[in-house]
Amino acid sequence: MNAASAATAEYEIYGIRYGVNPRRRRGQNYILEAKPDEPLTLDFYCWFLKCDDRVIVVDTGMDPDKAAHHGHDILIHPVDGLKMLGVDPAAVDTLIVTHAHYDHIGHLDAFPNARFYMQAEEMAYVTGPWMEKWWFRRAYEPDEIARLVHLLHAGRLELHGRDREIADGVSVHWVGGHCAGQEIVRVRTARGYVVLASDALHYFEEYERGVPFAVAFNLSDMIAAHDRIRELADSDDHVVPAHDPRIVSLYPPASPDLQGKVVRLDLPPSPREGRPR
Repeated sequence: MNAASAATAEYEIYGIRYGVNPRRRRGQNYILEAKPDEPLTLDFYCWFLKCDDRVIVVDTGMDPDKAAHHGHDILIHPVDGLKMLGVDPAAVDTLIVTHAHYDHIGHLDAFPNARFYMQAEEMAYVTGPWMEKWWFRRAYEPDEIARLVHLLHAGRLELHGRDREIADGVSVHWVGGHCAGQEIVRVRTARGYVVLASDALHYFEEYERGVPFAVAFNLSDMIAAHDRIRELADSDDHVVPAHDPRIVSLYPPASPDLQGKVVRLDLPPSPREGRPR
């Protein structure tokens, strides 16, 4: 990428749908849910951003053994998803960790030359006294947290403040709520600024109804995050949750042979009902 193009960088965004849990129930996802036994499938995504020859990876997906332990099904190895799009993991030099839950940091070692970026508040959270409480540690795996500590000591993990520009057109922003260091990613694309909400939004429904997800550190921060997301996205059609099964039908596949596996999130979604504004 030359200096001129870098000043107005626009990224393609690829969402890799690497896992699914069709056995998930609404009562597992929402607090005070009126129909707790009704099914509500949970999809799993990680992402990468591409501008010319620059690739930025956002989260790394879930280790298959941990997926089995937690009752989720792996559809595609996240690293294989990258390779299908011509991305060499060894060539990736920038990787954003939106938070350290097990379904987001399962393949850190697949990127031997990457520098990792994560909220400092997340590291303080996962290595501090809140982890004495089962409720707060249940979505973390100790060996993966230890890996983050090793990366920190190796000088490969930058623990940054609440707002950080990663590259021209790519920035991360703290929202908290789901966990102490939850962040979202704002990306400049040809259609405007898209927000990858990560687990600040598991489903569109949280955003549409103004309700919290059941896995939470701070409910007030979780609800306030909805307003922050709206501030940073160009519209509600520029907001992408992390686990909604509607994503794969709303957004076009990266190529015909990747239908159901990799979607293009920089392209406009098909119309959907229930928008909050």
